[in-house]
Amino acid sequence: MSVLRQFDLNLLIIFEALISECHVSRAAEKVFLSQSAMSHALNRLRTQLDDPLLVKTENGLTPTPRALAMLPDVRQALNLVERTISPAESFQASLSDRTFRIASTDYFETVVFPEWFSQLQLSAPNVRVEIDLISEESALLRLEKGEIDLIVGMDKEQKLPSHLIVQDWLTEKQVCLASIQNQNARGSLSLEAYLALPHIRFFDLEGKTDSNVDRWLASQTLARNHIASTTNYMAAARIVANTEAIITLPYHMAKLFTQMMPVSIVTPPDGLPAIDMTLVQHPLYAKDSGIIWLKQVLCEHVKSL
Repeated sequence: MSVLRQFDLNLLIIFEALISECHVSRAAEKVFLSQSAMSHALNRLRTQLDDPLLVKTENGLTPTPRALAMLPDVRQALNLVERTISPAESFQASLSDRTFRIASTDYFETVVFPEWFSQLQLSAPNVRVEIDLISEESALLRLEKGEIDLIVGMDKEQKLPSHLIVQDWLTEKQVCLASIQNQNARGSLSLEAYLALPHIRFFDLEGKTDSNVDRWLASQTLARNHIASTTNYMAAARIVANTEAIITLPYHMAKLFTQMMPVSIVTPPDGLPAIDMTLVQHPLYAKDSGIIWLKQVLCEHVKSL
């Protein structure tokens, strides 16, 4: 390494041009240098390598044995460096067999993923996608390790480390879901009626139940009467179908449940906030062309919701 530190590696490009061309002027043109600059570089090479490298003969400049011996290795080294520093190849979805790993909410897995992945198979038939429900460890530690590529559907108000890349993805209005037998939850709810009903609440990434609905109510010095808390929309909907409780959830999730069980959508009180969902990526992989493509197709898909 001590020899390498003392050698100007830029001279390897000059060396390759000189020994390949065996002509100072042509070598200068090849690397876009003046003839005088090339002659100066040749003298530096001769000094650092302690070899004349090119010698005048009846046939013009002829490489020395050492120069000829060095040439294949120098070419190989230059090609290796060029490949190493060249821009990464763009992601070709139609040809790729890459496996993407997504940590998501059950909203994404239930509402978005089935149709999105079906469409994805048409344009990227060999791409595979693995879904892992969000947990604090998978969303943060595994994201940094590259064990998951993207977090999809996280509430924008969720507190995350500032170095993570957070991108707006989808805004959904929130509605209420109630049993079709629930006489106290029909049509639309006033704020007073909403607060009078028992509620099922949801945990966030950190196990907290303080949602934007609760913060909206707290700003008015109000609070819901919750009788249960869960991380799963399906479990909450099944409870609602068999009790007097209601849940507040994104519209498309509620719409799906009305097709699966005896529940109906109820309009919430005026002013109830929507939920803003995001895509979260680690900056270590910000230039990964595959993940860039993944984010693009996810954003494009939800435009039709």
